[in-house]
This record gives sequence, structure tokens and C-alpha cells, in this order.
Amino acid sequence: MPIVALSTETTDWVSRFADEVIEESERRAPGKPVVVASGLSPSGPIHLGNLREVMTPHLVADEIRRRGHQVRHLISWDDYDRFRKVPQGIDGVDGSWAEHIGKPLTSVPAPLGSAYPNWAEHFKAAMVGSLAELGVEFDGISQTAQYTSGVYREQILHAMRHRGDIDAILDQYRTKKAPAKKQQQKPLDEAELEAAEGSGAAGEDDGSSGSAGYFPYKPYCGNCEKDLTTVTSYVDDTTELSYTCTACGFAETVRLNEFNRGKLVWKVDWPMRWAYEGVVFEPSGVDHSSPGSSFQVGGQIVGIFGGKQPIGPMYAFVGISGMAKMSSSKGGVPTAADALKIMEPQLLRWLYARRRPNQSFKIAFDQEIQRLYDEWDKLDAKVAEGTALPADAAAHSRAVGTAAGELPRTARPLPYRTLASVADITAGHEDQALRILSELDPEHPLGSLGEARPRYDRAEAWINTHVPADQRTIVRGEPDAELLKSLDEASRQSLRLLLDGLASHWSLDGLSHLVYGVPKVQAGFSADAGPKELPPEIKTAQRTFFALLYHLLVGRDTGPRLPTLLLAVGQNRVRTLLGD
Repeated sequence: MPIVALSTETTDWVSRFADEVIEESERRAPGKPVVVASGLSPSGPIHLGNLREVMTPHLVADEIRRRGHQVRHLISWDDYDRFRKVPQGIDGVDGSWAEHIGKPLTSVPAPLGSAYPNWAEHFKAAMVGSLAELGVEFDGISQTAQYTSGVYREQILHAMRHRGDIDAILDQYRTKKAPAKKQQQKPLDEAELEAAEGSGAAGEDDGSSGSAGYFPYKPYCGNCEKDLTTVTSYVDDTTELSYTCTACGFAETVRLNEFNRGKLVWKVDWPMRWAYEGVVFEPSGVDHSSPGSSFQVGGQIVGIFGGKQPIGPMYAFVGISGMAKMSSSKGGVPTAADALKIMEPQLLRWLYARRRPNQSFKIAFDQEIQRLYDEWDKLDAKVAEGTALPADAAAHSRAVGTAAGELPRTARPLPYRTLASVADITAGHEDQALRILSELDPEHPLGSLGEARPRYDRAEAWINTHVPADQRTIVRGEPDAELLKSLDEASRQSLRLLLDGLASHWSLDGLSHLVYGVPKVQAGFSADAGPKELPPEIKTAQRTFFALLYHLLVGRDTGPRLPTLLLAVGQNRVRTLLGD
């Protein structure tokens, strides 16, 4: 039996939206399941900004489930959208893919070597895998399947009959200038600009480009499959539609009451689906939420289909720190799969749960990930003690599990920065890693490396893929005889104090106490003396001592935290390198 998670009541933004959505759903469709929705375009790697499109309704849907209500989270795969451009840096893709621009994404070949039948399925698969790992329950809907099987036939014919009404709504916005973009305080890098750009659907043709009048429907060419078509006539009574293709010159006349190779333009398609599915909650990105954009215009067009606009918060930008050093991005923005290689699902869920949708935040691929993990572990401890603030406890609850139960977690969640240091120093030697990790807490040693997994694997992946080679830790093979010979008496004394205390302090806490205590003892203070008892010069002496140890052990000014480094190097080798 799954463990049913408790509702977090009205303690955070998720529960407040859940209150509103439950009330609105009961008003619109009494007794029926609540419907929330997301839309994803598999036009390339689905990045971490797009993940907010899914996580926002997922968290709200999950809260609604915790309260005992039935809820459907729909993910519309916009795989019948046009292929707009060839993304840069995709393995197995070159400039020849440009010939497919204008075709449906499901008609574009997958990258070379892919196991999937087309472009859309290739990029969809990676996201589906990540969502499963994140515990996201959803009903997926392929828009290719919907359109090509005639599911939306009546909605398409209805839109064509009411094209004058739709055109009048759209015309209110066509002459309005887009609002000036706010100047960034600091420039965005190329990857962040790509993430902020969105799918491109928000700015596509609204159906007004032809000279024969306005038509909210765009056929894909029967010859070249591209959407570079212009409707030249339409007869309501017979549903006969004629079009020409500007790409290849092909022309034909079809009956729209039996023709399935085309789709409504985006600004009509989206509100049509709100009405068709009965969507009560669906967030949207900045590119769809500005004045005159898809969400605002859709709020008026949805009435033509007999529906209502969903509750739809705008979600803010998700930034990335450490992009420049990412070997996996190749100029693109990282995906959920990239993030899940270096962090556990709980941490990634927490990053989305703890911030309101309109608050931007960054996901760390650089050293900042260690600080984030420290913060997460502190919160974990506070929740266990019952001292966490209500909103923080709510975010934690949403991160560690769903209404269906807890996500799998690391049995012994040792500090991420410690695991990263150990993985760095041991360079894949698991027996060495187990020895070091067991010595962190000699009274409760690890029985196997499996107890520290999957967190250990994530930290190891981060070290191997996101830490530049010149920042990796390489322990000296031989003592630095020249440096040891040049040391003054005070430096020699500091090393002797450390070496004398090694055996009795050989644990993470013990070595922390020892390395910070040596400069205190040298200055005539107790090793246990606190900051208030010590003069400011002690901090300078500690920094000097630490730099000496790093030089003697790894040949640099800095490195992993010294207690971890000492454990990793091992007592005998430490003694050799320090000239014992």
C-alpha cells in the first residue's frame, strides 16, 4: 500500500493555488476530476526552464490529490508544431536538417543513431524518463495523434465558421507595440538567452498572412509536408478548402470535414484545447503572458469554443549557474536529465517547490551546488527535529515525495561536498572511497558504498563532468623536499602538532577540531577556545597553516576541505608528505 502523504494545508503558494483550483473546478464542473495542464514542445532538448511548465501544475495537482480529490495532470506534447530551426550542438544533427524546417516535428528525422522514429519522439523520451524519476504523474497527449485522427474536427470547423469573430479579437492586438523589455542588470549568456526565448510558438503567424482573408487553420503541404502554405479559399457549406504551397508550388482543394493534415494556428489552438479538455489550471511562461500574447488573447477566444480561461500564473525565468563549464551543454541549455545526473530528485523538486512561480531562481551546476546541498541537509535536520518553519516544512514535504509516497532516497546522506571531495581524490577507486567514507564516523562506519548512493554517484558525476581539470585534486606522489627544507621553526612546529594528533583525531569531526586547533595552541590558547576568546590574528594564522598543508599535500593554495582531504590521503601517506 502506498503511503498517502498528508496535506500541507494553506502554508505555502502550492496550497493556496490548490484552494483556488478546487473551488474553481467545483464551480465549472461539479463532481468531475480537476484538470490541470502543461504544454511541452519537443523541438529540441527540453530544458530546465520548460520543467517549470510541468512542476508548477504537478505540485498543485499533487496537493489536490493529498486532499483526496481526483485530478488529471495533462501534458500536451506539441509534437504537431512546425520545426522552426535546427538547434545547435545536437549530436547526430548537421546543417542538412534545415531542409525539414516547416514540417511537423513528428515528420522530422531523429538525430543519427537515435532509437526513436522521429525528432519529437527522440526529445520527448528523455523528458518522460526524467519526469518518472521526479515522481511526476501525468496523462500525455500527442497533438499529432489528436489532429491526424480527426479528434478536433468539430473544433476546427467551428473555428472556421467563426473566423470573423476570431479575427476581430486578434485585430485588437495587431497594431499594439510589444512592451519594451526591461534592461537586464547583467548580461545573460547564450544559453540563458536560449532558455528565455521560449518555444517560439508565441510569435508565430496568427493566420492573417493570406490575401484571401483570415483563416485560423494552416494545412501542411500534401507534397513537401511543410506549413509554408496559404489558404486561398474556403466554402463553409461544403468545407472545401483550397491552398497553395509557397515552398514547392503544390496546390490542392480538400474537404475540411475529412482532411486531417493541418492544425489551428497557435493563438486559436491553445484556447480550443482549454475548452476541449476543461482545463482549470495552466501556467505560462513570460513569452506567452505579455499584453497581446497567447494567454491574454486566448482568454477571449476560448469563449468562442464555449470554454473558460484557466487560472494561469505566469512563471519566471529559471537561470543556470556554471553553464560555461558544462561539457554536456555544447552551447545549449541543460535539461532535467542533465540536472538529475548531478543531484537527487528531491533537491531538484525542492528548488521548484520553495519559490513562487513568479520568482526566478538558478539551478547550480558549479560549486554553488555544494552550498545548496548544505542548505537542503540543514532543512532536512530541522524537519526531523520539528523546528522548521511551516512554509519550509511544506516545501520539504513536496520535495521528498508525492501523494503516492516517498521518493527513493539515500540511506546515509553524507554531506555532498564531502562525497564530491572523496570522489575527486579517489578517481573511481571504490574501495578507497569506502575506506575514507567509513572513517568519517568511525563509530558508525558504512557497511557498503551502496548506503551512500545514489547521492555519492551524483557527486561523482558532478566532479567528473562539471569541475574543470585544472581544479581537480591530485595528491602529490612524493614529498616536496625543497619546501619542507625551507620551513621556519614555527611552520615545523605546526606540522609536528598536527602529526602528533592525527591518530587520536582520525575522524571528520576530530580532524576538523585538530586542523583549526593547531594555530590556536601555537599562539598559547586552548584548542577549544571560541572566536570570542581569540584575537583576529588567529584567523590569519589558520589561513597560513591551511595553505601550507595544501601545498604539501596537493601542490596548490586551496583544495577540498582539509579534514576530508586528510582522510582521503590516509594517515601513512599524510605522514610521509608532511615529512614525518
